Amino acid sequence: MRDIQNKSGFTLVELLVALMVVSIVLAAVATLAFAMGSANDASDDTSQKQAQVRYATLRVSDLIKNCRLICGAADNDLAIWRADDNDDGQIDPSELVYLEAGQDRNYLQLLDFPSAFSWPVLLSSIQGGTAKEELKLIFEERQVILLAECSNVEFRLDSGVPQSKFVSILFDVVENEIGHQYQINGAVRGWAGHLLNADGDSIVSDDD
Repeated sequence: MRDIQNKSGFTLVELLVALMVVSIVLAAVATLAFAMGSANDASDDTSQKQAQVRYATLRVSDLIKNCRLICGAADNDLAIWRADDNDDGQIDPSELVYLEAGQDRNYLQLLDFPSAFSWPVLLSSIQGGTAKEELKLIFEERQVILLAECSNVEFRLDSGVPQSKFVSILFDVVENEIGHQYQINGAVRGWAGHLLNADGDSIVSDDD
């Protein structure tokens, strides 16, 4: 009995206090780990969206800067005469690019017809909206997504087509559950206004 009484050990109260301290420490560690994981996820989402915005800005700005004409504008797309590749003063199907925002204006993508053969596309048909559907029926189309997740895409021009030389594209992007508005601007440097007729509604060299 004397030996047992002299041995030291933990009482029940001490064990309970130790367990409580350990549980508090583990809870703090788990909370910190969750917070760091959430911060990493938010950072990844923001970085991914920012990369998409930068890519879209570069592609669109370069396209508009080097294009010949802004041919047509609608609520959800913009028709652009990309370049006169064969220098014939005509808008060929392979030279035409559409910036599309979709019916709900919730994405931004490029639509073109790179394998199309050369034949004149009338400026009046582009502005009237018939050229796009006709080209999609005849030629194989190519779509390049610039922004897969955005909203409220809006095209703004400094004047009516085809006289416009400055384009602004506004859109919203949700990053880490917070909406941000962005704007892409582009100015036409090689405007082919000399190819337009006096009324500015057709190409001089075509058969309108």
